Amino acid sequence: MKFKEKKALVFGGTSGIGAATSQLLDEAGARVVAVSRNPGRAGPMPASVVLEKCDVLDETALEQLFSAHAPFDILISTATGGERELGPFASMTMAGFRGSFDKLFGYANVVRYGLQHLAADGNIVLVSGSPARRCRPGQIALSSVGGAVEAFVRGLAPEIAPRRINVVSPGVIDTPMQSATGKEREELYASMTRNHLIPRAGTSREVAEAILFLAGNDFVTGTTIDVDGGWLLT
Repeated sequence: MKFKEKKALVFGGTSGIGAATSQLLDEAGARVVAVSRNPGRAGPMPASVVLEKCDVLDETALEQLFSAHAPFDILISTATGGERELGPFASMTMAGFRGSFDKLFGYANVVRYGLQHLAADGNIVLVSGSPARRCRPGQIALSSVGGAVEAFVRGLAPEIAPRRINVVSPGVIDTPMQSATGKEREELYASMTRNHLIPRAGTSREVAEAILFLAGNDFVTGTTIDVDGGWLLT
């Protein structure tokens, strides 16, 4: 009943973690708008979920989208904003490093323009990533961006109270972002999680369940929940 008739906007809501979040919210009775750059490529989605096209880096389009769907109670973004650079900092291009921060700027845009139409008791959930606090080799850009997202959430929470904002930090999650298939995909995830306390990749739904917890718990704000199979402890 927590989400019954609540209106939720989910950016990045047609793929991976975002799609799982859209589906769980719909199952819980929320009115869901799933937003992405390419909604035509969305996987199976409940008929009751409204699909919208918008780039989180396009501020004008964001303002128009929010105005069209105002007011709303829940604002979630899992959108990456663009490509993310991997590899050692000393050998990556600065353009690639800066480009990785499109995730942060996309989140900032969504929050800045979304706040104008968010209910007085509404809440926001963003997504960082385990490299924010335990950076593995080749993840310096991911770590820097994730750390900035978590700092943004902690700093913003007091400013927007009593509205709430939180972040979920996933570890290795089996999502469509990984292009490998079949045996190669299985071996890749097995290799990536071999030393984790829970030695497997997480699912999008497991992360989405944490997002719904934060969206539905009125006593949590400015915090990060880890859904990482023990990444931070290995």
